[in-house]
Amino acid sequence: MDANAPPLLDLTIDNITPNAVRINSQSNDARLTYLMDRLTTHLHDFARETRLSTDEWMAALQFLTKCGQICTDVRQEFILLSDILGLSLLVDAINHPKPPLCTEGSVLGPFHTHDAPTIPNGSSMSSDPEGEPLLVACTIRDTQGHPIPGVKIDIWETDSSGHYDVQHADRDGPSERCVMTSDANGEFWFKAVKPVPYPIPNDGPVGKLLGLLKRHCWRPSHMHFMFEKEGWDHLITALYLRGDPYETSDAVFGVKKSLVVDLAKVDGPTARRYGIEEGSWYLQRDFVLASTKEADDLRDRNAMEELAKLGLNMKLVDHLPVPDLD
Repeated sequence: MDANAPPLLDLTIDNITPNAVRINSQSNDARLTYLMDRLTTHLHDFARETRLSTDEWMAALQFLTKCGQICTDVRQEFILLSDILGLSLLVDAINHPKPPLCTEGSVLGPFHTHDAPTIPNGSSMSSDPEGEPLLVACTIRDTQGHPIPGVKIDIWETDSSGHYDVQHADRDGPSERCVMTSDANGEFWFKAVKPVPYPIPNDGPVGKLLGLLKRHCWRPSHMHFMFEKEGWDHLITALYLRGDPYETSDAVFGVKKSLVVDLAKVDGPTARRYGIEEGSWYLQRDFVLASTKEADDLRDRNAMEELAKLGLNMKLVDHLPVPDLD
């Protein structure tokens, strides 16, 4: 330990916070120091404000322990916890603000995997014989309306029973998920099944917490999309079906009005063009991506405006605020 570190003696309710902040302020990483300062301050203030009891503190530790114990390679209880607290959506909104006309973001959720197959345009990402056939045809453009080719798109959804493939004990490979690349016209299209509402995993500590809060565990019908290309802001989003019974009460706060869509039915010409049965469900969507510069500039402006409102003297380092001590 640094010989100049403050002595930690005779700590009280009133002085433990500044002392904890001081002892955690010896790093050369200004951002880490700032994060620990704010985390410690807000945690201590929470404990003082609520007069947190020893039993409640221990219950919280045991809850977090159980969250860790139930996590696996295909189940992330901590992401689920972040989702139901609204933190996931908040962090995404702060880090990936969208200029006007751009597609808004939504939550990643705990069921994205890295083993989805890469498929060409026109292929099916579903092996569910019970699902209602759905054609999805999309474009990707910039804020000026120009197509963006070569975008990697991750896509995933549940099957018709409301389960992701990783929730099936007999899973022998990915299904209802794929990776695609936009073509020279910024287009991609594929076959899937009509999304259905489903419950988030509620057999673990997060589910028990929802029960204590008298909250339901359901998500509205949706399909996930994630877009990646060098020079473009990373977009994680989803499209939600209008009229779903959980459209306005999503357990993880993911729904935004701009992401709610209507399904149509495939007509004759469309059926012939895409090789799908006439009368199938049809989802068409135009996605608009922000460039990295557009998103970074907006993120920086938003950060400085909000910090100024709080009366904080800050500067940005790699687009992240740290105290301005100069």
